[in-house]
Amino acid sequence: MILRLSLLLFLCGQAPMACACDLALLLAVDVSGSVDATEYDIQMRGLAAGLRDGVVVEALIKAEAAVAVMQWTGADRQVMSVPWMRVRNGVEAEALAVAVDVAPRGWRRYSTAIGDALSRAAVELAAGPGCRRMVLDVSGDGPSNEGVLPEIGRKRLEWMGVTVNGLVIETEENDLTGYYWENVITGPGAFVVTANGFEEYPKRIRQKLMREVSQQLSELR
Repeated sequence: MILRLSLLLFLCGQAPMACACDLALLLAVDVSGSVDATEYDIQMRGLAAGLRDGVVVEALIKAEAAVAVMQWTGADRQVMSVPWMRVRNGVEAEALAVAVDVAPRGWRRYSTAIGDALSRAAVELAAGPGCRRMVLDVSGDGPSNEGVLPEIGRKRLEWMGVTVNGLVIETEENDLTGYYWENVITGPGAFVVTANGFEEYPKRIRQKLMREVSQQLSELR
């Protein structure tokens, strides 16, 4: 965390525009084999709709936020399906929502490697726009069953000062919500939102985005 702050101070001295961004939000979407085509569409359409919500848009603009979407599945299978995009006005907010709407699916048949997803997210956030606050939003419908342990990626994100929140899609009686609380989320105020099936995902992702970015808006006022 100290190294992160030192880097930001250096960037501010070298290029003041690098400090204009108050929030970097990386949205990590599960596209593992347990997610069928309809469920994938529900996730992406729901995410796009959430990013069009008036409260969310207002907060993103106020923060001059940078937002990206990463799809993830098995070990070593993560892709930035929407690269970092700045949201400083309504036009840029709509451009982000459209990019999410049309993003192609990266994979269809692989396992669930949450630890690898967290590790890749750390790399993308470290190489990202250099915002004051970094948030990783991880959604998924199952526990990790491949790759490195989630705690490995989580520790790196903790060291970087990233807040990791979770959106759990409960499809079986295995207390995935509890699993995310214990193994995935981290950082001050980190939380988990639960969707009881994919049908609830659009509603819950909207609530989750409002909670994340509204917090950012209250900090800036």
